[in-house]
Amino acid sequence: QVQLIESGGGLVQAGGSLRLSCAASGRTFSSYAMGWFRQAPGKEREFVAAISWNGGNTDYDDSVKGRFTISRDNAKNTVFLQMNSLKPEDTAVYYCAARTVGSYWYPSSRLEEYGYWGQGTQVTVSS
Repeated sequence: QVQLIESGGGLVQAGGSLRLSCAASGRTFSSYAMGWFRQAPGKEREFVAAISWNGGNTDYDDSVKGRFTISRDNAKNTVFLQMNSLKPEDTAVYYCAARTVGSYWYPSSRLEEYGYWGQGTQVTVSS
């Protein structure tokens, strides 16, 4: 069992930056590939970024490539999402998740492969 708690969301102007954190409980955090997803009002939850168990492999949705960076610190059981050059269309609730289906060596963009989810943190980007 893994419990995930996101933090770092807030209100920011377009062009600004935020850094999201996701703290995981349990001693098996390094056994999981991790992902960030987001859900805007009236829309389905969508993939943002993912990282392998050791940080050696990452994947990003095209909409955030070059602006967002995912990283992790296994010693602190934490995964991060650095978000730069934020746009109003980035406004959403952001969720971190642990991958429970498939190999932890590779990141995955498939929502159905993630079995543990945090409660989410709101990110609002004003124009």
